[in-house]
Amino acid sequence: MAKQSSKRTDKRRDKKGGTGRRKSCPYCKDKVEHVDWRDTATLRKFVSDRGKLRSRRMTGACRHHQSEIALAVKQARELALLPYVGEHVDVEGRLVRSERDDREERGGRGRDRDSR
Repeated sequence: MAKQSSKRTDKRRDKKGGTGRRKSCPYCKDKVEHVDWRDTATLRKFVSDRGKLRSRRMTGACRHHQSEIALAVKQARELALLPYVGEHVDVEGRLVRSERDDREERGGRGRDRDSR
């Protein structure tokens, strides 16, 4: 009976795949001590197209630098260097406009504010 359970675990290991090698941290590799919030080109690599922060598993950053990246992205968003969300794209790849965008083009919230 014990042999049957070991076969099951062997099958599970085969399905995982992968090389078993972790990505190296791009900041540790370049010996950068502090992540700069003004370097938006580099920070965009750590943000998905929808505006979410990518995980350490995807970016390969170490724990220390990943926390600094998160703080730098949040600070760059606050200062409008990075967007909070990406552009909205539907299933077919077309850019979706929100109702808010349409209202702004027409001149505000529906009623004229200058008439008061």
